[in-house]
Amino acid sequence: MFFFRNNGDNAKLNVGLMGGTFDPIHMGHLVTAEEARQQFDLDYVVFVPTGTPPHKETGKISLPEHRYLMTSLAVMSNPYFFVSTVEINSEGPTYTIDTVRHFSCGEREGPGVFFITGADAILDIFTWKEYEKLLSLCTFIAVSRPGYSLDRFWDILDRNCPGMKHKVHLLEIPALAVSSTYIRERVTLGKTIKYLTPEPVEQFIKKHGLYLSGE
Repeated sequence: MFFFRNNGDNAKLNVGLMGGTFDPIHMGHLVTAEEARQQFDLDYVVFVPTGTPPHKETGKISLPEHRYLMTSLAVMSNPYFFVSTVEINSEGPTYTIDTVRHFSCGEREGPGVFFITGADAILDIFTWKEYEKLLSLCTFIAVSRPGYSLDRFWDILDRNCPGMKHKVHLLEIPALAVSSTYIRERVTLGKTIKYLTPEPVEQFIKKHGLYLSGE
């Protein structure tokens, strides 16, 4: 379980949540989290590996414990990064609204929660469970490459949730040609993944023979 710590004053904490399968976690995830932490003055960033994602074929995802351990290995050198098992420990499909409620202390006064996600994913937020409640409980950081436009999203947001534009912010990150899919494909083909993911994660993948079958 993740426990919030403050600096001894009464200031409200700002906590970033970064969800994903992290299969495996890679440098792009870490660069994004650190940039979000600095630009939005976050006290912590909590990585939340998914348990049973509602929109993915679970048979093609690595074991939850493997994804949790890889994520833990990747963030252990950063004192502002933590990993939560809240979704992994949940039974059945996990939804963003439940995770955000957990960290925002439900309806009670809790830390300021910032949910970090891709700009492409934010375009689908209107299909997410209880999306209106989500926007009231947290602020979204939509990560994109420089030059990416959310104009279409703002129009839809205005129609569905008037007055909520201040709850979504765009964060531009220089393009990094790396993804979890790309790393899995390289492992399957016997190619190196050095510098695409932290070295402890690379060694974990080798030790446990992950992604060798291409599944």
